[in-house]
Amino acid sequence: MSVTNEPVLEVRDGAVSLGGRPILRDVDLVVGQGEVVALLGANGSGKSTLVKAAVGLLPLAAGSVQLFDRPLHAFEDWWRLGYVPQRSTIAQGVPATVREVVAAGRLARRGPLRLPRSADRRAVREALETVGLADRANQQVSTLSGGQQQRVLMARTLAGGPELLVLDEPNAGVDLISQQAIADALATRAAAGSTILVVLHELGPFEPLIGRTVVLREGRVAYDGPPTHLAGAGHLDAGHGEHCEPGEPIVHVPPMSGLLGEER
Repeated sequence: MSVTNEPVLEVRDGAVSLGGRPILRDVDLVVGQGEVVALLGANGSGKSTLVKAAVGLLPLAAGSVQLFDRPLHAFEDWWRLGYVPQRSTIAQGVPATVREVVAAGRLARRGPLRLPRSADRRAVREALETVGLADRANQQVSTLSGGQQQRVLMARTLAGGPELLVLDEPNAGVDLISQQAIADALATRAAAGSTILVVLHELGPFEPLIGRTVVLREGRVAYDGPPTHLAGAGHLDAGHGEHCEPGEPIVHVPPMSGLLGEER
């Protein structure tokens, strides 16, 4: 993996409010090309809100986002970005097979009006093989387990061949086999030079991949540095968003009122 100083994703002085309530405030996050960064924090710390704002799914109340050196509002090369959401919506809507869902990941590359080419079919097949679901290609997504559905979302993103992968809690409520399959798929992409930003509540099987951790606490960055600060713990205290390893206190951030509750 080659890591450079060239920024792929930049959030500067980012702030997000939902329903008039501040969720993020004064957040700076820069992810360089080839980095594998884990975004950690307790429930309600703003992890999902930050990645959704970074990929344009939520508006900023203040600050700015740049993707590949272009302001978010002017960014057009969406094939370069792959976003893997939490799996809660994958089985909703029109019934679809695993192959059909994964093939949708090629639309940003070929456009919605062009028929799939051999390169598209090959990319779908390789993505399914990478996540270990090649034998489920013709199965209805709604019949899969939660972990398998999360792997389908991962394969859909991989099929597009993005340079930047952003994943929102890929191991939440997912069995260990699927967690390992997703971690292995990310390791393959990281070895090929992809940049990865992954939201996690605990490192688990992703730990060997992570080169840097950014910890959010109550809507602000509380720690940004090597993952060695989390060695041996693998999780954050759910009540306080603090690292549980004795003798390794997290950087203190003054509490912000009204930021308790579920993850945003």
